[in-house]
Formats: sequence, structure tokens, C-alpha cells
Amino acid sequence: MAEGVTAAACAPPPDVETDDCLRDYRHLFSPDILAGQVAFITGGGSGIGFRIAEIFMRHGCRTVIASRNLQRVSEAAQKLVAATGQQCLAQCVDVRQPQTLAAAVEEALKHFQRIDILVNNAAGNFLCPASALSFNAFKTVLDIDTLGTFNTSKVLFEKYFRDHGGVIINITATLSYRGQALQVHAGAAKAAIDAMTRHLAVEWGPNKIRVNSLAPGPIAGTEGYRRLGGQSAEQASMWDTIPLQRAGTKTEIAHSVLYLASPLSSYVTGTTLVVDGGSWLTSANSFSALLDVWAAGANTTA
Repeated sequence: MAEGVTAAACAPPPDVETDDCLRDYRHLFSPDILAGQVAFITGGGSGIGFRIAEIFMRHGCRTVIASRNLQRVSEAAQKLVAATGQQCLAQCVDVRQPQTLAAAVEEALKHFQRIDILVNNAAGNFLCPASALSFNAFKTVLDIDTLGTFNTSKVLFEKYFRDHGGVIINITATLSYRGQALQVHAGAAKAAIDAMTRHLAVEWGPNKIRVNSLAPGPIAGTEGYRRLGGQSAEQASMWDTIPLQRAGTKTEIAHSVLYLASPLSSYVTGTTLVVDGGSWLTSANSFSALLDVWAAGANTTA
């Protein structure tokens, strides 16, 4: 009995590869742990952001999902409402442009009268050796990831969090921990966000604002998994080198974000929660192998 329970503790919860809601869901947290709250989620129309929105909504939270692609985020909102019965407001924003963020936040506050949680999930990434990376490509990733995280956090702070408190969760990465090959742009951007997390936690803590980061490992069913060679690694059995010997799921990341957003982490701020199955500790960091993936076209943008 004990052995079965131990094995279950490492087993992934059900997930779906596509940007669709879960067919079945079992609450591991109290179903009303976020009851009455509102979350603003950038990059919420697909991938990890979509699943975070779904899990939040299944726990009583209303959501605002924001993306540059209005059609995608509108279709995602319809799916989320149908699956959870909670309200979801779709907003078209570019996190690089504070004026679009301000308009979206004002619309969200008009609609819901409050925002309790911000999830900074909007990001851009691709494989590319530094020698082949254009100046503009490097700048674009930092603009979306780092500047976008600051812009969204500052707009929420000024519009609501300063006077009411709140929770900010930044989705980062482990890329900078050891200098991941072909990832100087994203690694630099995410390292800066982890630093920003600590700075904002210190400055905004007196305003009753908690600020944390969450760093996922390889997560199946995401655009990043496709672009960064996840399928090639899976076919080559490279995930066997991860201590938990598999890629993660979007639901696992969403559950971890739910923890950071919930009262369960009421005394947690200024830290980064790594959710990667131990991947960064043991996985190969082969420049030549990743260069082959890059050359084969895994760096193609959508």
C-alpha cells in the first residue's frame, strides 16, 4: 500500500496535448481555494497559460486571459467558460506596449471590479546559437519576456495592487542556471525576471503583494516543447536522464502556480519554485546535438 502511494506521488495528473480543457479533473486542492478571486494571465490563450487559467477557474477563480492574438484568446475563453462554468474575459494586448496593458486592466476592473492575481506568462523563445542570433532577435525576446513582465506588473501595481495587495507569479526557466546551449536570449531574459522577482518582492511586500517565480522544465503539449527540440529529445530517450524520467505536463505546472497563488503560500515571496522533475540537474547540455536540432528547423517560428 505504501509503495503504491509513493509511486502515485510521482505520477503525472491527466492532461491533453492540445489547447483544450481537461476531459476529467480531480481536485487535489480545495475546490474553492480561489473562490471569488480574479486572475489576469498573459499568454493565456494557449499552452501553459491556458491550463493555468483552466485550473484556476476549476478552483473558483474568474480569469482575464490576454494575448496578442484576439481570435485565439477569444476561442480559448469560450472553451474555458464551457468547461468550468466560471467567467473568462478575453483581452488583446501586447505586453511590450504599456498603453494596451493599461486599457486591458481598466476593462478587467470595469468588468470584475478587482484583480487579485497576476500571472506573467507571455514569452518568446527558439533555439539559436549566439553567433547566429541577430541583434533584433535578442532584443525581441527580452522585450517580450523581461520588459513585458515589468510592464504588466507595474500597470497592475498602479491600477490596483498598490492599494489592495495581490499576488504576482512570473513564469521563468532554469536556462541560466548552467548556461544552456543555444539559449542565451531566453536565459538572459528569464534570469532578469528572477532578479526582478526578488526586487519587487522586497519593494512591494509592504503593500501586501507577494511576488514569486516558477521555472518549468520540459513540458509536453506546448509550443516551447516543439520549438526547443522536445520531440527529438523524447525520440532519443533523453528524458531518461531526468531524475523523474519524463517530461512534465501543463497540469503539473498549473497546480504549482495554483499553490503560489493560493493562501497555502501566504508566507512565500521573493523565491523561484523549480518544477522540472530534476531536469536541470542531470540533463545533457550538448551544444552539437542542439545545433543539429536547430539546423533541422526546430527554430522555425509560427
